[in-house]
Amino acid sequence: KLRWSQVELLRALRILTEFAKSGSFRRHRNRVSDPSFPNKIGAELSAYERFCCEHLGHRSSTVWHRRRLIVRFLQFVTARGVSSLRGLRTAHISDFLRSLTRRRPQSLAPVVDALRSFVRYLCMRGILEPKVAGEWVPIRLAKDRRLPSVWPAKAVEELLAAVGRRTPAEKRDYAVLLLARRFGLRPSDIRSLRIDDIHWSDGRIDLCQSKTSQPLTLPLTDDVAEALIDYLRNGRPTTSYREVFLKTRAPVEPLGPRNSLASIVAKYVGGVKTPLPAGTRRGLRSLRHTLATRLLEAGESLETIAGILGHTSIESTKVYTSLDLGALRCVALDPEEVLHG
Repeated sequence: KLRWSQVELLRALRILTEFAKSGSFRRHRNRVSDPSFPNKIGAELSAYERFCCEHLGHRSSTVWHRRRLIVRFLQFVTARGVSSLRGLRTAHISDFLRSLTRRRPQSLAPVVDALRSFVRYLCMRGILEPKVAGEWVPIRLAKDRRLPSVWPAKAVEELLAAVGRRTPAEKRDYAVLLLARRFGLRPSDIRSLRIDDIHWSDGRIDLCQSKTSQPLTLPLTDDVAEALIDYLRNGRPTTSYREVFLKTRAPVEPLGPRNSLASIVAKYVGGVKTPLPAGTRRGLRSLRHTLATRLLEAGESLETIAGILGHTSIESTKVYTSLDLGALRCVALDPEEVLHG
């Protein structure tokens, strides 16, 4: 076994050798090979993926995440002697979920959803008896159990001010943070934003949301336009890619599909002097939550906020009402009224 320093040296030699031969190098990612499952388990898993794409209309990223979770479950049960999907029982699901009790509810919820979907598919295919799906014990996880993280207004401005905007990376980071600050864009929508989505003469941004596949139109404000122009002219490498935001290190390519952009916030959060409330998350989504909460405090309707954030359901926007202390005080009950009413 090699020491870590030796592994790093071998990586450096590989990159230099590839560059000497071809004049360029590509980033090699360690991909985990597909596990081998007995009998027809692997084939049925692939069929389930196609079913999700063709019949359920799930996006490829959703299918990828679900497959990853189901593979862990199948590895768990095959290690315990299950050699066929027909041998799956509710007890196996319960044991697997019990092994994940240390997870937070937010990380356990997608596991439950993936397994429920997979079991229903197997029942539909006749591989499992319908009673197996009926024996599924409902696991309800409140969506609003964890309140959104909200930054103080001054802290958000300090975060933006901490970006120097001198280097290409800083110009890119400032434009990313400003899009999250002004419009509350999701990291996936910022990653997938294309040059063709920006209509300079009309002063608007038209994009298709990655999560919902719904169109979203946003005004191109002066500060956002200036930041984008500064990056496109003075920071973005010359390339054939149409995505606005690219990596700053070679190989120059669009940001990865699972990049949450949290590293951009972490890079400049040290310049924030205003104390953040305990437990406040420091990812890019926290700026989205902050925008929604400030709009609600300013008296904007839930419908308006849902339109800005690109929510397809007003229920997704209602979670921010739990942070509107002013409105909560108006509906608070007097203890004396409750006790003696």
